[in-house]
This record gives sequence, structure tokens and C-alpha cells, in this order.
Amino acid sequence: MDIRTGSRGVHAELLSEMLEVALSAVSADRCLPAYLPPYPKGRRLVVAVGKAGAAMARVALRDAPPQTRAIILVPYGHGCALADLPSSAMLLEGGHPLPDQHGLEAAKMIREAVSELTEEDQLLALVSGGGSALLALPAEGLSLEDKRQLTEELLLCGATISQINCVRTHLSQVKGGRLAVLAHPAEVVTLAFSDVSGDDPALIASGPTVADRTTLQDARRVLERFAIPVPDHVRRILEDERHATPRPDAAAMTRAEAHIVARNHMALQAAGEIAASQGFMPVYLGDDLEGDSTELGIVHAALALHHRRKGGKWALLSGGETTVLVRNKVGKGGRNSEYALSLGLSLDGAAGISAIACDTDGIDGVGGHAGAIIDGSTLRRAKAEGISPAGMLRRNDSYGFFEALGDLVFTGPTRTTVNDFRVILIDDAA
Repeated sequence: MDIRTGSRGVHAELLSEMLEVALSAVSADRCLPAYLPPYPKGRRLVVAVGKAGAAMARVALRDAPPQTRAIILVPYGHGCALADLPSSAMLLEGGHPLPDQHGLEAAKMIREAVSELTEEDQLLALVSGGGSALLALPAEGLSLEDKRQLTEELLLCGATISQINCVRTHLSQVKGGRLAVLAHPAEVVTLAFSDVSGDDPALIASGPTVADRTTLQDARRVLERFAIPVPDHVRRILEDERHATPRPDAAAMTRAEAHIVARNHMALQAAGEIAASQGFMPVYLGDDLEGDSTELGIVHAALALHHRRKGGKWALLSGGETTVLVRNKVGKGGRNSEYALSLGLSLDGAAGISAIACDTDGIDGVGGHAGAIIDGSTLRRAKAEGISPAGMLRRNDSYGFFEALGDLVFTGPTRTTVNDFRVILIDDAA
């Protein structure tokens, strides 16, 4: 993993090492082999969807029998070398976070392939974050543009990924367990990298092969809560019980099982062990934190200052998935860099405190960065450059702030995804 940051601040090297170890702990090579099921009597169809799809498929297809078929659908730039895959595997790319025509065509191909399976066959679904946008097959009567506009509205309003996926699930032909229905009576085994708080497989990529527990009413409530205008033809779909998702007791679910193989806790634990080896006391704040990025930065700054007053060396680790209320649509950044900017602003240059905040998929919103690093010199250097941290935060331009200081973190696509990764190091001797 090539992690790049221009920061040379206090403990920047240690923070980068902790990120690298965390990403390795949730890689497909490390996590997937122990969960791969036995081959069926008939054929195995591998469908790998999401940001970790290519890496998961590469592991699952090692020494695969010749009759194994694989369709891999990943966001642009998240694939792998074709030489790493069997010649029978098909690697496709699609739009993320907004669905596009390539994702639509790939979803149709997956629907057709899954529908051909028989009782002796097996669908091995390798699912990870990003899969919901990629599997873009709108419900009948709904256009791709309808889904794009609604997805964009949900992304901008500050809705959580669970709320976004609840709506997308009920406007799809393949999400919410519908892919498992299409595969019936074949065996369905789902192995998932969790990028959702609580690690519910039904929520990851909108659960294409896992029974859905949300309802059409739940989807309508999300839209009402955020006052998102919905065209009449979309509203009719959300009021029509024929579009309800299959329940857990549906016949197609009797041969379906799902397992979480990588989760945020694993990444935090691995990073915490590195911190402990350097004399820091790990404190785990939770792997399922949600809420506004700016507000969480303020809360974590208070916790960091509390630990500094106690003295000694501390590592505050947290994960989950925060949200950003976008006030400036042309701003650049993401939830992790916005958190880092809020954290730095709230710490007000406190000595001996440094932090990193990154998205484990390597892409933090808009800008191509994974996140950012801060330390006690961040605000001082910004002032010397004539940059207003508060102004940049209000304009949703955390990317511009950290770019000017050389404190952005770049990893490129990591081909894994277990959501946010945050570490605050407190060292009263630094």
C-alpha cells in the first residue's frame, strides 16, 4: 500500500503506519479464504459487487474449476489486472456514488446470469460497499435518471447510508434480497465486507441477496424526514405493495446464508495494537459512530483535551460513517477531511495532539484523497498562509484547506471498505 501525505508533523509517520496496518487487516487476502464455501455439485456463479469486489473475486477464483463463471462489478478505477483473474471472469466498471448506464447494463447481465441457475448450482455473492450504486436496475416504471436524481438528493441532505439504501432498495429490481429470489432454487452464499454501522448484511450494498427488513413505509419516511420532493410516478411505486421486498421467511431465502468477513472493528483493533507497541494506551470510542462530521470533530476534540489533562500517551480510535450536510455544492472534500478540519479547529493548536481521519476505501468524497492529518501546528500554518479554517469548513472545502498545507492523505483505491478510520494520538511529552 502506497500511502502518501506531505505531513511531517508530530507522529505523522506512526499515524500512516496505523492506517496501513488497519487496511491490511481488512484485505480480501487476509479475511476471505476462511469463509469460502465448498463447491456445489453443479456450477458456481461468482458475483462480486462493490469497492472490494475485484480483490474478493481474485481470492475466490484461485484454483477455481473451469466451469466457474464470474461477473465482477466495481467503481471506475477499483478493478485489478486481468492477468490476476481467470479468462472466464468478466470485469465491469460502473458509476459511483451516482449510478450510470454501465452499471445498468452490468446489473441486467447479472440478473440474467443468476436467473439461469438450477438447484444444484451455487451463487457466491461477494458484496461490499458501493454495490448499491453499481447495481443500478430501477424498478419497472422508473428510469435511471430518476434513480440518479433521487440518489443525489439523498447524498446532499445528510442522510445516513442506511437511510439512502432503504430508499434505493425499494426502487430496485435486484436489491433487498431480490437477487436471491432470481437465483432460487440455487444455493446462495453471501460473503460481505461491512461498511455499515451494526454490520447488518441486509444493509450492505442494499442486500441484493439478503432478506430485507425495511418496508415501503420506511422508505417514504426517509423522504419525508428530509423533505425530498418525489415525482408522482416514483411515489406510486413506493405506495404499491407489489414492490415490497421479500421477507426473511420467503421460500427463496431457505437456501440463502450470509456472513460478514471484514468489519471496522478489525481495522481499529489492528491499529490499536500498533499504538500500544509504541507506548500509547488504546481507547476505542466505537466502530459504529454516525452523525454530522463537524459535530463529531467537536466532541472528539473535547475528549482529546480531557485525556491530555490526564497526562501520558493515549490513542483514541473510532470508526463508523459520519455524514456531511452540503451547503456548497462546488466545495471539495469528504466526511473524513471535514471531521479532521473540525477537530483541528476545536483543538485550537493544543500541543501534543495529532490525528488522522480517512475512508478505508481510499476515496473521501470529492478530490481523490483518502482523508487528512492534523497536529498542533495545523492552525498556525494555516494562519501563515492566510487561510481561514472556519471559512473553509463553512464552504465544505476541507480538501482545499488540507491541500494548501500538504496534509492530505492519498492511498488510491484500497480495494477494501469498512468505513471511516480515525485515530487521535495524545502525547504530553511531544
